[in-house]
Amino acid sequence: MLIKVRKSWELKDSDVTAQSLYLNRRQIMAGAGIAIATAALPSLAFGKAYDSAVKTKYGDDETLTSFKDITSYNNFYEFGTDKRDPSRTARALTTKPWSIKVEGECNKPGTYNLEDILKNQTVEERVYRLRCVEAWSMVIPWNGIPMANILSQFEPNSNAKYVQFDTLFRPEEMWGQKRRFLTWPYQEALRMDEAMHPLTLAAIGLYGDTLPKQNGAPIRLVVPWKYGFKSIKSIVAIRFTRRRPKTSWNMMNAREYGFYANVNPAVDHPRWAQDRERRIGDFFKTDTKLFNGYASEVASLYDGMNLRTNY
Repeated sequence: MLIKVRKSWELKDSDVTAQSLYLNRRQIMAGAGIAIATAALPSLAFGKAYDSAVKTKYGDDETLTSFKDITSYNNFYEFGTDKRDPSRTARALTTKPWSIKVEGECNKPGTYNLEDILKNQTVEERVYRLRCVEAWSMVIPWNGIPMANILSQFEPNSNAKYVQFDTLFRPEEMWGQKRRFLTWPYQEALRMDEAMHPLTLAAIGLYGDTLPKQNGAPIRLVVPWKYGFKSIKSIVAIRFTRRRPKTSWNMMNAREYGFYANVNPAVDHPRWAQDRERRIGDFFKTDTKLFNGYASEVASLYDGMNLRTNY
């Protein structure tokens, strides 16, 4: 007799969280003295809040980072290098209409409206940790769609070994792009097996509402076992390639920012240790977990690889 063990991302139809429950949870958290900026909820770029979303099993034992901290402490250099800059300046970004150009090793290249890409997709609620190289992290309740569901629409062919993503380049709205410390537009990439992994998410919201501009509206990548700079924001291009593409931070400083960027407490950043981290909102640090705590799901992707060399 074959007994199937349900993976953490495989859900029952009954695993649904209504927005009203999220709002109630936020009211409870606020009553407990946890700062929640309900007045700062973003306007809805695509029609409505996520009244219900399929809920994953992740994060049941996690304390969520407050909405206020998630939306006011950001790395989004297109809007400034200070972590408080994006929440102040990203309001200039126009997010509708929004299209994504698809090219490379696929059967359905073209330019697609985001509404068409998202049509008929089931939105999932996933509580994921996002770990940054500066030794801080957040626990964020994302709303999104498995990236595999997005990429499959374009029918990547057998030559597609990697997928590259581009951020919007619009200096008149993203004033940080007028500075040349990075090569714009911002680019990131994954191996196809990483991009198609069930944990990899195309996020379009958080805390049950539309994704705020400073967090990468209207659509961003979330790869929870990698450092945050891999989770590219405000995506406007998807490119399937045979060879490993160049990526922005790796081009800027390959010694400090490897292509894989898997969270590994045994591999320090050249300028600071990575074996400990501090959750935003917490006073004390905690031990960093291999693959950010997702080793049981993703370690097999790197069987036989030297994780110090391929950092």
